[in-house]
Amino acid sequence: MPRKRVSRLFDLKEDEHGRQYMEVYQDGITLLRLVLSNKGTAFSHEERVALRLGGLLPPQYNTLEQQIDRVYEGYVQAPTDIDKYQYLRSLQERQEILFYALLEKHLDEMLPIVYTPTVGAAVQQFSALYQNPRGLSFSPLNIDRADQTLECYPMDDVRMIVATDSSAILGIGDQGYGGLAIPIGKMALYTVGGGVSPFHTMPVALDVGTDRMDLINDPNYLGVRQKRLQGDDYYKFLDQFVDGVWSRWPDAVIQWEDLSKTAAFTVLDRYRDRGPSFNDDIQGTGAVALAGILAACHLRDEGLKDEVFVIHGAGAGGVGVAWAIREGLVRAGLGLEQAKQRVFVLDSKGLLLADRDMEEYKQGFAQERAAIRGWEFAGDAPDLLETIRNAKATVLLGLSGRPGAFDEEVVRAMADNHQGPIIFPLSNPTDSAEATPIDIFRWTEGQAIVATGSPFDPVQMGGVTHPIGQGNNAFIFPGLGFGAILSNAKSITDGMVLEASQALADYTIEKYVEGGLIYPPVSDLQETSVRVATRVVQQAIEDGVARRDNIPDDVEAFVRAHVWHPTYLPFVRGHLD
Repeated sequence: MPRKRVSRLFDLKEDEHGRQYMEVYQDGITLLRLVLSNKGTAFSHEERVALRLGGLLPPQYNTLEQQIDRVYEGYVQAPTDIDKYQYLRSLQERQEILFYALLEKHLDEMLPIVYTPTVGAAVQQFSALYQNPRGLSFSPLNIDRADQTLECYPMDDVRMIVATDSSAILGIGDQGYGGLAIPIGKMALYTVGGGVSPFHTMPVALDVGTDRMDLINDPNYLGVRQKRLQGDDYYKFLDQFVDGVWSRWPDAVIQWEDLSKTAAFTVLDRYRDRGPSFNDDIQGTGAVALAGILAACHLRDEGLKDEVFVIHGAGAGGVGVAWAIREGLVRAGLGLEQAKQRVFVLDSKGLLLADRDMEEYKQGFAQERAAIRGWEFAGDAPDLLETIRNAKATVLLGLSGRPGAFDEEVVRAMADNHQGPIIFPLSNPTDSAEATPIDIFRWTEGQAIVATGSPFDPVQMGGVTHPIGQGNNAFIFPGLGFGAILSNAKSITDGMVLEASQALADYTIEKYVEGGLIYPPVSDLQETSVRVATRVVQQAIEDGVARRDNIPDDVEAFVRAHVWHPTYLPFVRGHLD
């Protein structure tokens, strides 16, 4: 990543030997209050003298490793998951480098705290938990001054933005201003999992209001107290935000997060050709689901073309998964119509059929009624169980947010169609999963291949331990975003998204499928992201959207060389001209 000036408060520089250091333009207590420059007890004796820190810190010098051990002790003493979340957020607002170093060392343990499922509770309690500002907030109060608001952000070279309007957070819906916790958590994963420097990131709340009167009437609520902007007012708001961002940072990647299902598709199409942007709920979910299916097919020695897919849920995630599977089938050699006939999508009214009224974004995934001629079903459209039985589905994916939707009858119907059915209840958070892994294994005599959206413990059955792969978007979006940054992509193509999916599948097959896992363990997120980013850069070059012209032939080595790791740099006093 280019080493440009990254802040008005300090610069990252290199000496004549190529060693990085930080030139700082503040000293004393001010330096200790800047979260990205505060090393705490890790300031050396010489730095304490030069930067007027003497007496402001405990006498004892600590290494970064010693600091990690000390703050970890505090973490494990936090009694509940939300207390642990708040402990980590407080650490991030004191010493950000230490926060990332701690998270990197204990990623497997802490990912469910900083991201799903605990972040869902943090969103719901955001106003009550609020302590320190992070990122930028846009609302009707300041959107007309978007350029001025963006100038308030201290980083001069932002490359990755995660922005949400909080209308469809996880499976818990409209959360108003509290949705900012999601971009904050995703930025942590971009850094610790994807290698994106925190000096180049910005979480954003697009506070267009909320339709929840309980929030509007809550005296402690921190967001704007008005109903959500709709229609032209809403898209004018987003245009002002996007125009301001790409005016100040033309190369910044915008990841759209947790928009309502209708807005998600409109926003993706509205901006995807104007600059580098993608929607994680649509494209990230689709890519991670397809990768897991490819790994599962490999596990049972079958190909994608051998399967019939039923997707329960037709929101942004469900349609995103349908798109990815359809494109995967085309890549595997089927024609587009052939691929479409193997992918059955259901919403709350049943199977999507072309002669039914439905939202525009669903229409491309609806079946013609002629395609189900001869099916047996009771109502106007087949329900989930009827679709599974008539289509002879071998893969069942849940993105409905309806706990218990995959009941015993549904799961046993899948087992009737294939000895080892692929069943992924992917809805988040944990209590929204369509079924629990233990039930799926019990109802299929331990023969199903299972992955979930949230973490679940391994299942013991018949003397066999079944590890539960987590179909977490964190295996896709950090590498996809990092690859787009490193290639300086002018847009993020469908090919780049699909290549990210294939990279995840290939890495899982290479290292984990023989052990029964169809996704890597979370502890291997960094290496997974390197593999994904490498393939994304290569695809950006092939698709003609890479604007960086000095990418070497060894793309993987290039990616690894640019991965940011949390370490303390030497500090020297600088003087602004």
